[in-house]
Amino acid sequence: MAVIADIADAVVAALNAGGFSQPLSATRCYLPKFDLAEMKDMHVTVVPKGVAVTAGSRNHNQHDYQIDVAVQKRLAAADNGEIDALMSLVDEIADHFRLKRLDNLQAAAWVKTQHEPIYVQEHLDQMRQFTSVMTLTFRMMR
Repeated sequence: MAVIADIADAVVAALNAGGFSQPLSATRCYLPKFDLAEMKDMHVTVVPKGVAVTAGSRNHNQHDYQIDVAVQKRLAAADNGEIDALMSLVDEIADHFRLKRLDNLQAAAWVKTQHEPIYVQEHLDQMRQFTSVMTLTFRMMR
């Protein structure tokens, strides 16, 4: 299997191990498409995004793997309390990986998290759906 898929699977395992304020069940997929009716339940989707390879040393290359983590849920009231709880969960997920290696793939070390925008305003406005996508970058020397 491709290394990026292995890293994505390790991210899924770390998310599903728990310890968050809300229960979640993460899955890995390449094409995350859901019907709006399915979004009543929260979806946490892990998607391999990209890789950048640069010279790392005389004998190894530095591989920076980007993994997207999306948190999505159709909102009942779309009020601040409901959105704040989901934003807190997103922060917890980002903190969960910060400055760590993946338990199931110790060679992959967290490098950075990009999270801009912090939620998709169009989804909130048009579908009353919270969507937040962060990109985690993990580094491996190979």
